[in-house]
Order: sequence, then C-alpha cells, then structure tokens
Amino acid sequence: MILVTGGAGFIGANFVLDWLHASGEPVLNLDKLTYAGNLRTLKSQESNPRHVFVRADICDRATLDALFAQYNPRAVLHFAAESHVDRSIHGPAEFVQTNIVGTFTLLEAARAYWSALDAERQGAFRFLHVSTDEVFGSLSATDPQFSEATPYAPNSPYSASKAASDHLVRSYHHTYGLPTLTTNCSNNYGPYQFPEKLIPLVIANALGGRPLPVYGDGQNVRDWLYVGDHCSAIREVLALGVPGETYNIGGWNEKKNIDVVHTLCDLLDKSRPKAASSYRDQITYVKDRPGHDRRYAIDARKLERELGWKPAETFETGLAKTVDWYLDNQDWVGEVVSGDYRKWVELNYGPGGTSR
Repeated sequence: MILVTGGAGFIGANFVLDWLHASGEPVLNLDKLTYAGNLRTLKSQESNPRHVFVRADICDRATLDALFAQYNPRAVLHFAAESHVDRSIHGPAEFVQTNIVGTFTLLEAARAYWSALDAERQGAFRFLHVSTDEVFGSLSATDPQFSEATPYAPNSPYSASKAASDHLVRSYHHTYGLPTLTTNCSNNYGPYQFPEKLIPLVIANALGGRPLPVYGDGQNVRDWLYVGDHCSAIREVLALGVPGETYNIGGWNEKKNIDVVHTLCDLLDKSRPKAASSYRDQITYVKDRPGHDRRYAIDARKLERELGWKPAETFETGLAKTVDWYLDNQDWVGEVVSGDYRKWVELNYGPGGTSR
C-alpha cells in the first residue's frame, strides 16, 4: 500500500485516480478536506476496496502514527499543501502551518515508522515530496530554465513555505538517512482543478459572462504541465528515482498568460460559441499581484536522461482535453463554486473519519 497526502486535491486526486486505474496496489488517501479538497472528485472510487480515505490533518501526529502502524505503507507521496499565491499574500499563517509544520510532522512520523522496519523494508521505503518551481524565484526573458541546481529564491509566502518544506525533506535524508525524493513541477492544468487557478477560472468566468481577469500586462510567462503527465512522472520517480535526489518536472510549454487566455477563448468560441461576439471581449486587465514573478521555466532534461520520462501531451492537446472536460462536467464545477460539497462532507464525515 502507498500513503498519499492531499489525495482529494487537484494533483493528488488525479494521481490517486490514475494509480488505481493502472495499478493493483491499494491507496491510503489522507486529506484534510479544506476548500480545495473535493471528495466528489473521488466518487468513482467509493466502493473500491483498494481506496481507503481518511479525513485528517498532516499536523496531527497521533493520527499519522496510528495510520502508519495500521496500514504499513511502503511509500509516502506528499501532495498536501496550501498552494495559491494570492491566498498566501492575504493569509500566510496557514501556509506556514500546513506546508512547513505539516511537512515536518509527516517527516517525523515517517522517520519513526521507517526506523522500526527491518533492513529490507527500510531499503524499499520511499518518501516522495511534491513541490513547485516557484521555490526558484523569477527568471528574466533571457535567463536559462530552472535546473535542479538553481539556487532557491522564493518571492511569496507560498513559495517560501514550499522552499522550507523542500529543505526539511533534504535534511531528513542527509541527517537521518530517510530515503526521500523531491520533485519540483511547473504550472499544472487539467481536470478537477479548483476554479481559483487561471485556466479553470477563465473557463468558468467565460461561460458565466463575467470578466476574464488578467494580471498586469499579461506578459508573465509560465511553463504549463498537463496533470496526467505530472502523475506519470511521479510514478517514474517513485519507481526509479535515486534517494536524496531532486527531479524537475516540466511540460516544455512556456506561454505568456495573455496567450493562454486567448487560446482558451478561441477554443470556447469553437466549442460553445456566443451569439455575436468572442469570449476575448470579456478579457479585463487588473492590478498586478504584489511581487508577481515574471517568468518560470523548467529544464526537465535530468528526468528524461536518467529515468526516461517526457510529457505525452503538448500544450495544445492538453488544453483541448481540459476545456472539453470542464464543458462536460459543469455540475462538478458548480458544486465546487457553490460550496455544496462542503455541506455533504460535514454531513458524512464530520470533523474526521474513514471511508473505504
């Protein structure tokens, strides 16, 4: 069995769904179910005996110890994190608590569990920490892409908290010998993403006739990675990665924010046309985010060279799949935005609980 934290969030849930589809190995899925954790994403697995869901906080050491003792996982895949830059600017304390204190607590529980294993199981155990390219800071238009050797230079409370968690994970390998792996990914997009992020926000606002907000001049550049490709890369790192190493995961798709928005509008104009205008007419430039990083770009050659992985989707194919998914799943989007699923969670789970 593997233990996945944050397995009801965007990337974590996609990973769990892909894992259960491709593998016979069970998943112990731990998620606090904050605003961005949606158990309805995992509805297809409600009756799957290989999926065990536990609502819990990674800062709760007693619960973590009990779960390790009961389920004896061979690996931890740590997705759980607060991840939205704007929220971190307005409320950094929660990011420090979850991303730093939570990762520390999980590491301590994993180290205690791992230390008690026999030599063979210790050697096979892995702690895979999922992080972000934002820890590296901002690039100019002519700077080389982020590599695994790029110095850390976080510029927001979110990226600073993730940088701290990366350093903790590294230290637990070098100090205690815990077999850790760290991945730093570029901007993810795809099905089940909470509509506060750019791509699902633009789709939802476009269909709702609302403004499509673009920060500043829209020239900020991001490298875009389809979430299914991210999940396949993580599986490769878990299977073949060298303990103590870090691996950058990117999509080789550097795009300006305004170009992403234009492409989304063009896809929607074809799939869900308006009567007499383009969705581009809804684009609205808004005041830039404080400390907004100008460019992110990932050099993922180490992952391809050493583990043989490269993305299957281009930006065009991945974005078309994403738009189609959101158009076909408006009920999911509406429920997330309205908060109705939160009422369902509280009714069925209360403040904590387990589901098989």
